[in-house]
Amino acid sequence: MKLHELHDNEGATKRRKRVGRGPGSGKGKTGGRGIKGQSSRSGVAINGFEGGQMPIYRRLPKRGFNKPNAKHYSVVNLGLIQKFIDLGKLDIAGEVTEEALIASGLVRRKLDGIRILAKGELTAKVAFVVTGASQGAVEAVEKAGGSVKIIPLHAAAAE
Repeated sequence: MKLHELHDNEGATKRRKRVGRGPGSGKGKTGGRGIKGQSSRSGVAINGFEGGQMPIYRRLPKRGFNKPNAKHYSVVNLGLIQKFIDLGKLDIAGEVTEEALIASGLVRRKLDGIRILAKGELTAKVAFVVTGASQGAVEAVEKAGGSVKIIPLHAAAAE
């Protein structure tokens, strides 16, 4: 093979359509924009514009309230924690902190903290140090012989 023999696979590249370049091009004269009207002109951005009619996003009622300082927790279920312990990915010798959960791959990122939920069974004796846990999760961990220490959010952020 020589340099002049190099070429791309058949159909790998497609030439762009040159708009408004004469009748032979297939997109000549009006350039695929139709005849007259607002959208045939340049500089038109009419997303959500309904021709003067009240747009749907203004006709529909707005409901609810989005709290500007709401906390978003990464959640992890007890069943998944037990699975990672069984696979040997999570070391439970000492305290299981949020950093240990992230290092094991159980949680991708911390967000505002990690919260444990009670879905699934936990049989291992584990001492957790996390930002939050549901009441059912705390009961399940204590029933298995472990403990849950909940650290306040501002203390977790300071570390």
